[in-house]
Amino acid sequence: MERAVDLTGAAHLVLAEGITHLDPEHAVFSAMLTGWETQQCARFLKLNGTIKPRLDLVRRFAAYTNQYPWQWEPAEAEAFIVSLSIAVSTARNYQNCLRMFCEFVTDPRYGWPAKCAQLFGTAPQQMMDEHNSIVHVSDYEGDPGRRPLTYDEVQALFDAADARVEQAQALHRKGALTAMRDSALLKSVYAFGLRRQEAVGVDVADWRHNPKVSAYARFGAVFVRYGKSSNGSPPKRRTVFTVAEFDWVVPVLDHYLTEVRPLLASAKHPAMWVTERGDRISRRRLNRTFEVVRDLAGLDPAHDLHALRHSFVTHLVEFDYPEKFVQDQCGHAWGSTTAIYTGVSDEYRNRLVQRALKDRNTDLWEDQP
Repeated sequence: MERAVDLTGAAHLVLAEGITHLDPEHAVFSAMLTGWETQQCARFLKLNGTIKPRLDLVRRFAAYTNQYPWQWEPAEAEAFIVSLSIAVSTARNYQNCLRMFCEFVTDPRYGWPAKCAQLFGTAPQQMMDEHNSIVHVSDYEGDPGRRPLTYDEVQALFDAADARVEQAQALHRKGALTAMRDSALLKSVYAFGLRRQEAVGVDVADWRHNPKVSAYARFGAVFVRYGKSSNGSPPKRRTVFTVAEFDWVVPVLDHYLTEVRPLLASAKHPAMWVTERGDRISRRRLNRTFEVVRDLAGLDPAHDLHALRHSFVTHLVEFDYPEKFVQDQCGHAWGSTTAIYTGVSDEYRNRLVQRALKDRNTDLWEDQP
């Protein structure tokens, strides 16, 4: 008899041999999920951000069909997707998740087809293929309501954040310190184009001097250590420079670090942004802060924290920074990704048209005899 291959997640490694289960269907399905989880962990995928949501979706699909993987048919997957009220991009992610799970349990190297055939007389099959999967035909499939903020909207947001500080101070409330922190934090997210995890992960030691711009002192750049990872890789790192158009953030950060933060946390705590109890601020807290300030500013509820990053990219482009510089500031591996974030204004495009016409007229004048 041929020996089973000891691949991570293989049936003979996660399903105990020689044991009679009272509920064999449930036992095998649970073992499949355990094996798939182990196989993904071996690829260094994120447990909470990637693996658990995938497992939850497979369980959700199983509950919807009231069947087990060796009973699933393509029709069940199609009916499941149709029953959901979700965006196209989300539907594609769901389809990809089900396809990857089916790839795992149908791969003979892992032993699940043979085990299911032995116990239940049938083996799992692939449900998703090019005939019943969503075709990716557009670069951007997100909510069209999400867009970069205009300059006036950014100013309104920051004015609302500063108004919270003034109100707390006028009422002599304890929340004045946290309101100052929130204002400085939101401004730094915009001024450096940070993602949520990148912002909360910044430590005091991550601020860098830029020897080319001594006026910015220790806030000439920020070293981002928790950039978005991909394909099981560790978080990507990059340095984001303070640009001239956003140098107003330098005194904001200096005031927070020297006047506000010492009253919130011990100097030994590494985090830049801390809570009233001296802990690192959470991503959920940052999201909630943005929502509160956004509502006070009267902005569209469709805007979330990521709108500040979109605005950062768009405004750098409108300031005529080179595409490669913008891409590096954002930490994008591909320029096409940066382009998706960009939504230049009509005013900027009109300036480009006027500049092109001016250059063309100049060339025509010079060509005159």
